[in-house]
Amino acid sequence: MQIIRDFQFIEPEDRGASVAIGNFDGVHLGHQSVIELARGAAPGAPLGVMTFEPHPREYFAPDAPPFRLMRGNARAHRLQKLGVQKLYELPFNAALAGLTPEEFAHNVICDGLGLAHVVVGADFCFGKGRSGTPQDLQRFGAELGFGVTIAPLMERSENVVSSTAIRTALSEGRPQDAATMLGHWHRIEGEVVGGEQRGRELGFPTANMSIEGLHPPKFGVYAVLVDVLDGPHQGSYRGAASVGTRPMFHGEIPNIETFLFDFSGDLYGATLSVGLVEYLRPEMTFDSLDGLITQMNADCTRARDVLATQ
Repeated sequence: MQIIRDFQFIEPEDRGASVAIGNFDGVHLGHQSVIELARGAAPGAPLGVMTFEPHPREYFAPDAPPFRLMRGNARAHRLQKLGVQKLYELPFNAALAGLTPEEFAHNVICDGLGLAHVVVGADFCFGKGRSGTPQDLQRFGAELGFGVTIAPLMERSENVVSSTAIRTALSEGRPQDAATMLGHWHRIEGEVVGGEQRGRELGFPTANMSIEGLHPPKFGVYAVLVDVLDGPHQGSYRGAASVGTRPMFHGEIPNIETFLFDFSGDLYGATLSVGLVEYLRPEMTFDSLDGLITQMNADCTRARDVLATQ
């Protein structure tokens, strides 16, 4: 998949794509339906996705609590798995935010990227002040020569599939409900960083990753499916992960610490994708390290049982 980060200096071969437009946080089933419409909207055209980095919500409210379900790299990996050929990941800055809806259609979609067709969700807003509607985009497309399809909102179990609903499910410790809306396990992706090596001392060496900037799932212990995306240990594993602040050791900054079953090796610097399968228990403190170790053994036994059918 090719990633293009500029709409003003485009090679001729990068024009003419059929593109789904949106933020695609989580790449849930609703997003996937928009992408599928783009796939078939312009026969022969490359399949593309237009998205923005940083997320516009981060740009306008940089001090708001973290809300993203995935970072840009994780989103790109997921889109590549869906067969997207061109990812137009446009920098969201003052210049882009200041474009009127008509200027966005003319300068970015038509003159800049030369798109053949665009697909947007029924709740899509664009342009300065989010003042443009899907119907406005259809009107601009008719004037400027690109096709526009408006995708209906997807519903599942009488609820609209949305990033907001997925965040709620994760906050409540319901990763399986989140997965139903995502179409895949919710995954936390990132580089393994050095920790305090307490897990190693307790007999449970963990791969530690930051969750900074991400919407935190409910703190506690999870059964997880892990993909090591690079390095000598690349492959798929099962394990148990703790998300939170480690109250037993008076931690303050939330992270995720993952113990891989039946694994031996050094994962520092590797990129992991940790899929949350089932919430096992909340964070706890114990009277002794022996009590913690006993609970960790029980957690791993339960996680193995949960993952035996995955």
